[in-house]
Amino acid sequence: MRIGTLVSFAGLVGLVGWGCSRPDVVPENAGTVANRITAAFPEAFESGTKTAYTTGTVTLGTGLWTLNDALLGTSAADPKTGLQSARLRNVGSVGMNFDLTTGAGTVTVGHAYYGTDGASQWELWLSTNSGSTFTKVGATQTASSATLQTATFTVNQTGTVRFQVRKTSGGTLRLNIDNISIAAYSGGTTPPPATGGKKFLFDGSHAEMAGNADWAPDVNSGIASRYPTPAASGITATTSESYWTGGLSAWGVALVKLGNTVESLPAGTAISYGNTANPQDLANYNVFVVAEPNIRFTTAEKTAILQFVQAGGGLFMIADHTVSDRNNDGWDSPAIWNDLMSTNSVQANPFGISYTLNSISETSTNVKAGINAVLNGTQGTVTGLKYSAGATMSVSGAAQPLIWRGSSSQTSTSSVMCATSTFGTGRVVALGDSSPADDGTGTPGDVLYPGWTELASHSRLHLNASLWLAKQQ
Repeated sequence: MRIGTLVSFAGLVGLVGWGCSRPDVVPENAGTVANRITAAFPEAFESGTKTAYTTGTVTLGTGLWTLNDALLGTSAADPKTGLQSARLRNVGSVGMNFDLTTGAGTVTVGHAYYGTDGASQWELWLSTNSGSTFTKVGATQTASSATLQTATFTVNQTGTVRFQVRKTSGGTLRLNIDNISIAAYSGGTTPPPATGGKKFLFDGSHAEMAGNADWAPDVNSGIASRYPTPAASGITATTSESYWTGGLSAWGVALVKLGNTVESLPAGTAISYGNTANPQDLANYNVFVVAEPNIRFTTAEKTAILQFVQAGGGLFMIADHTVSDRNNDGWDSPAIWNDLMSTNSVQANPFGISYTLNSISETSTNVKAGINAVLNGTQGTVTGLKYSAGATMSVSGAAQPLIWRGSSSQTSTSSVMCATSTFGTGRVVALGDSSPADDGTGTPGDVLYPGWTELASHSRLHLNASLWLAKQQ
């Protein structure tokens, strides 16, 4: 999850939701982040009255807010810039009951502890679906002064947003929040230069950044920015993977070095196929990479993904072990992938791949013999694969197992750790663990592992598979 600092809310229009992120610097090429502020923002908590901690709603200057175990404090012990500020106790929260439709570039929040109470911890949360689910933005913050301090979060989220501030330290120590400001976000930074290569789109719209995950090439304050920053044009043959900050930065940087372009689909952005009004419609890309989705695909999204593959696109589908629900919405990645393949309006079991709801940790060298573009491609020969708690697969139909568990026969259609398939004129690669793609250098505070370099075969497998999906080998 991302660590973030508090920021003022500027340029917000409409309802907003909560999300996870970390503190981050504004990207170098953030020229599209608007600094304009609406007449209503910043929210200074000066209008409205709420004198009790009981949960309730109050109309503030920006709109309707819910205050849970929180009130509007007016005493001399309440740190504030005007007549009042929000005061939270226990694990109270203050949150917007409305959405902004201009997205959010940065958010600032004023915070302090009440009177002589002492330090409290709190977090900023974001919702892109009108409050149905929230994601933490940035790092947990500490109010360590009785004087208002400002925390700033880089969000860079397009579309519909709403925010929430949550006190997380519990107990009787109280927290004051004031002067929330939001800067609008227009949806990107600098597009990558046109190349003769292929276009890879990494999904960041299905909570791939929840919990300790960072499954995007570049993540800023918990959000997978559409265009990674700094710009891909600065990547040379010697550029380190730390050029970008996501857990998949090594993968993304390597693809650019091979002459390809890389983008992410930010949270709140639609997965579509054939929608010319959507600049990130799948028809504009060659390969769609989805590493450990934690939100179930909608009916329309399932149709878009399958039609994209059917028409010639490449899909890299990565799951994790069972009971790996990072955002606690009742769905984890193996179940989400199985739901795509079993419940859609295009074709039942289109790829012939089914994830087993299990969790295994094993380094296997049981690799399919013979020449294969994924196992013996231009990026090297794959001799093994390490699962650090992953789900195996069963295959049928067009699916071809490439790597099995060590104890399995190569004629087996189960205990599969890596498989490929085709559907229509498109191609599919499936893995059951996100660890091999993890380069270990994502958001500070996240627990990540250097799976990309743990085995030399891991980078070879992912890059060979990427090029095969893009029909470059």
